[in-house]
Amino acid sequence: MPGHTNLPGQQRLHDSLPVPDQDSLAHSLNLTEQIALEIKQSGGRLPFDRYMELCLYAPGLGYYSGGLRKFGESGDFVTAPEVSPVFARCLSRQCGQVFGELGGGDLLEFGAGSGRLAVDILRELDRLGQLPERYYILEVSAELRDRQNRTLQAELPQLADRVIWLDRMPDAGFCGVVIANELLDAMPVNRFRIEGDMILEQYVHLGEGQGIVSSWGPCSELLESSVQGLLEGDGGGLDDYESEINLRAAPWVRALAQRLQAGLILLIDYGYSRDEYYHPRRSRGTLMCHYRHRAHPDPMLMPGLQDITAHVDFTRVAGAALNSGLNVCGYTSQAFFLMGCGLDGLISESNPEDVRSHMELVQGVKRLTLPTEMGERFKVLGLSRGLNEAPVGFSIRDQRERL
Repeated sequence: MPGHTNLPGQQRLHDSLPVPDQDSLAHSLNLTEQIALEIKQSGGRLPFDRYMELCLYAPGLGYYSGGLRKFGESGDFVTAPEVSPVFARCLSRQCGQVFGELGGGDLLEFGAGSGRLAVDILRELDRLGQLPERYYILEVSAELRDRQNRTLQAELPQLADRVIWLDRMPDAGFCGVVIANELLDAMPVNRFRIEGDMILEQYVHLGEGQGIVSSWGPCSELLESSVQGLLEGDGGGLDDYESEINLRAAPWVRALAQRLQAGLILLIDYGYSRDEYYHPRRSRGTLMCHYRHRAHPDPMLMPGLQDITAHVDFTRVAGAALNSGLNVCGYTSQAFFLMGCGLDGLISESNPEDVRSHMELVQGVKRLTLPTEMGERFKVLGLSRGLNEAPVGFSIRDQRERL
């Protein structure tokens, strides 16, 4: 199959995408050269998941570890916390229920982005009289840590001292709530292809002119056995079929389960159940890239300047949770979860005579809940330990039977 080329010194661009400035192109070139060096040091090729890891997390150069502006209207995408504060207010009610049952607890947020969710949750929990003892943020980007801290100091200085940044997961014995909003989709994935009775893996290597190209080759044992497990169901008979699998999600869930003594884990992301994910009609997988609010499927473009994501196989995540001793306590769409957390009541509190604020609220709610926006595309998976009360977020419609 033909590969995709990304020449050092001449970053390959797509006609439909905005042209980066020279500093950004130089940043991408530095990362491209680092990837090329690792390819040479690794015997001539890298599996796709390592390439994706470098593109997103290479120290100082990766998309998430560099200093590029990623979130909001001036970045590459908008997340739910930036859409409307009502998202955080609903999550706060779910957190409050858990803190009430546990008699307190901490809150841990993975990848806090701009810091908007942390500010809005702390503000709402303060208003409800249910503040966590500590608000932990696990953030890999030094630039984002600084931005989060500045946002907290500017908007919520009286509560900023409750926030503690972590370099790794907390020690065992954590009690409270864990929130991972759009985290799993940014984990590196392995890509595979089915040709007849062969399972192939995607690699990147150096092509002519030392450009980076992608191609297909023999599978690693772990990937091949994982794909064969998928094909044992209705996946038999697939041909000319490409997709991806997140082999890092299960170890991440296990590590988190080892640390959770009691509480609730909320995983919020775009994704599907396994049957939906690996349906024959989705024959090229779900890998997608985001640059300046434009989506396209080519991960070889502009390394370090664009986000690379894949949808979440929630069946796989739920299975890993069960194998780790956690309870799968709910699965539903973002729209139903927000409604279960009291969205209607928050809307009714808005004053229609304050036209601007009311319209902003209504427009934000539409983006968060409409099926054509984020409402159905995003799912919420709840994992728990040591809780007796059913989480309110899954009270309207619980769709665990779809997993």
